[in-house]
Amino acid sequence: MNQAPLPETCRPGEAELFVNPNAKRFGSWSPRQNAVLSQEGFRQAEAVIHHWPGYQPTPLLSLDGLASSIGVGRIWYKNEAERFGLKSFKALGGAYAIAELIMREAAENAFAKPVSSPLLFAGRYRELASEITVASATDGNHGRSVAWGAKLFGCKAVIYIHATVSEGRKQAIEAYGAEVRRVDSNYDDSVRQCAADAAEHGWAVISDTSYPGYTEIPIDVMQGYGVMVAEAIAQLPPEEEPSHVFVQGGVGGMAAAAAAHLAWRWGKKRPMLVVVEPENAACLMASAKAGAPATIGGDLDTVMAGLSCGEPSLLAWEVLEEAADALMTLPDHAALATMRLLAEGRGGDRPLVAGESGVAGLAGAIGTSQVEELRVKLALDRMSRVLVFGTEGATDPELYEKIVGKSAEAIEAEAAT
Repeated sequence: MNQAPLPETCRPGEAELFVNPNAKRFGSWSPRQNAVLSQEGFRQAEAVIHHWPGYQPTPLLSLDGLASSIGVGRIWYKNEAERFGLKSFKALGGAYAIAELIMREAAENAFAKPVSSPLLFAGRYRELASEITVASATDGNHGRSVAWGAKLFGCKAVIYIHATVSEGRKQAIEAYGAEVRRVDSNYDDSVRQCAADAAEHGWAVISDTSYPGYTEIPIDVMQGYGVMVAEAIAQLPPEEEPSHVFVQGGVGGMAAAAAAHLAWRWGKKRPMLVVVEPENAACLMASAKAGAPATIGGDLDTVMAGLSCGEPSLLAWEVLEEAADALMTLPDHAALATMRLLAEGRGGDRPLVAGESGVAGLAGAIGTSQVEELRVKLALDRMSRVLVFGTEGATDPELYEKIVGKSAEAIEAEAAT
């Protein structure tokens, strides 16, 4: 067993924690929130995704060694490193939204047979799909999901990336046949460029962020993300209800999906939800402080590229304004240290491969444990049971090896022995 001291991932003063004054900790799921994410909408997403070729729940792992090291009772880690072979949970969102788009188009075109997911996979709508071009802006993983979904269902795809998206992630998107266009600015500018070009050419935007006049598809994306959260809840032992859930921020879509499922499962006894963001791209914390959706400027530069967002999704904020109990920002080195901890395996834990954005929630939990002021604010102690989502594996293998010092393949080989 590895008993070496836990490296200091977050020092006092580096992480900021904001307890949300608008959180309704013991409130019910409101009509306003239900208008965004409903159980009926989720059941539809679940039914479709469960029929996809290769679908199976990803594992929920108990990291007992790491839990002991940071002084909590349990850490449950949902490992999305191999979801549909895309190495990211994003496969559940963008590809599902494309499936729904095609089925809506098929219904409007009055097909003789009922419109359904099995018929979609049987190729019934492939001719229709071939006439559709989908477009999306991405930090990497969402664009890969959209490109994969477009190839799966027979659409064309144009994907916009911003200046700091790595070449490895660009190539991973192109591998699915998508055209990739780089915008020499930040993520939010790539969203605007994508929307403008799509309007000009008649393309369908598949975005995980919503903005005025664009809401239907982002809801589909969030409902798809909910499949991951529902799986995790179902995989928990009955006596292991989490006390805390730390989730990645970004535009807020995944966090909103988590909030919905926690409320539906546990109601007024739901776990504390903490949303974690990079310190240079904390648009959700800025929104919580302002009491309304807020935009932050700058280059939004962070190693957690999938969370490099300056504007929240308006629909996600409709959910999170009252569902996020606290918001937290972290420096990049906290995420990098967490990647190395997972690769090492603590106290008998299985070594795990996790990408920079995928560890943000866990990094938040570890950072909280190492700063007494934060532990007290979040009531994190040895009785706490923490649920986190490892939302990506080594989506850029070259960058991953530089950070961790070993290749993803080498770590996976160690885990298998």
